[in-house]
Amino acid sequence: MAGCVALTSALPASPALADARDKRSLPVVRDAEIETLVSGYARPLLKAAGLSQRGIQTVLINSPDFNAFVLGRRIFVNTGAITATETPNELIGILAHEIGHLAGGHQDRLSQKLDDAKVLTLVTALLGVGVAATGAATGAKGLPGVGVGIASAGGSAVQRSLLSYMRGEETVADRAAITYLSRTGQSGRGLVETLRILQRQSAYSGVNGRSYLSSHPAPMDRIASIEDAARRSTPYDRDDPPALVERHNLARAKIAAYTDGMDAVRRMFAKAPGSLPALYGDAIATFLDGSVNSGLQKMDRLVAARPKNPWFHEMRGEMLLELGRGREAASAFRTAVHLDRSNSALLRAEVGQALIVGGNPADLKPAVQMLQASLQRDPLNAEGYRYLAMAYGRLGDIGRAELATAESRWTAGSFTEAKVFAARAQQRLQPGSPPWRRAQDILTTKTR
Repeated sequence: MAGCVALTSALPASPALADARDKRSLPVVRDAEIETLVSGYARPLLKAAGLSQRGIQTVLINSPDFNAFVLGRRIFVNTGAITATETPNELIGILAHEIGHLAGGHQDRLSQKLDDAKVLTLVTALLGVGVAATGAATGAKGLPGVGVGIASAGGSAVQRSLLSYMRGEETVADRAAITYLSRTGQSGRGLVETLRILQRQSAYSGVNGRSYLSSHPAPMDRIASIEDAARRSTPYDRDDPPALVERHNLARAKIAAYTDGMDAVRRMFAKAPGSLPALYGDAIATFLDGSVNSGLQKMDRLVAARPKNPWFHEMRGEMLLELGRGREAASAFRTAVHLDRSNSALLRAEVGQALIVGGNPADLKPAVQMLQASLQRDPLNAEGYRYLAMAYGRLGDIGRAELATAESRWTAGSFTEAKVFAARAQQRLQPGSPPWRRAQDILTTKTR
């Protein structure tokens, strides 16, 4: 996606989880536009839940499954959950539910039952089988996979105990979601619609929602309970603002173009082929199909139609970058930064990346400064570290280039490679200097 790179993992190192992550890494993607949208959805809900927004991250997972989950202080959202939700309120309902888990400390209590590696196995199993965000009314279909993940913790009795615990926490999270939606003046209808989507999925797959191994309340029961609470406690019939609906559809169009191409965009907007989201998806898909100049022409028309949309300028910059027109791309990214009210660090990194691609030696030091400032705020940007390494290499600062490469590999979850580059960096860095000490941190952090 624009301004992003698909990563094997974008989670910072945790010694307890490192070995498990090496084997089962999450397909994280970075995209400034979509991260800004989803974080904007979550922000008022976090406030309503009484949670500090500091340190809570929204992470996008490249998966078509309708899913979201909480791990630590991160809210993971599948791209499939975004494309499947036709209104912002539906996705907001998912986030409200997950924030209910976060506020309730459900993951912490689950961690008390299993060690960190088993928790990650469980989460990865949930991701792999597409268990849905709000309780995955897929019934028993995927849950044997979860059973495998926790079987070593003590067999079927432990499975029954843990799954019973999970059922109760889903109900608590549902109730919390309605509370947060009510406090923020948002409808609970989206959460109800989400449950209906899950019910249709369950019916289509022929799954028995009352299976013994089902880890969540049966969908019909949940729909009845949530709809009753939502109608009583939230402005149920309130629609999303048109501008927000458009932003949501622009994000859906981008995901469709990047994951499934032109045909997916056309199917998604078959009823509105001339809409702005449809045209946006068309421009991106054209670019990705290899017709970069044609995609750029389409993007130019969109920029002319909406000159204050930062993400249109960002996408235009991506296309210019692909054409090797680095300085023009940097100008487009700077315009995007100027228009971006969210102050996205990822977007700012793109300016530095474009300056490096431009190939002008005079731009290298400004590029380094831009990337360093961005990475200080967003240390999970592996691609940013890769470009920083490139800039340092061209400046002849090989020690820092090796360290930046180590950071890139570390952030991407390739711990062994990261340690190799950290050791090489130390050989060229001043002993005891801050960069040398950072390399030492990488070398001494246990990953097994």
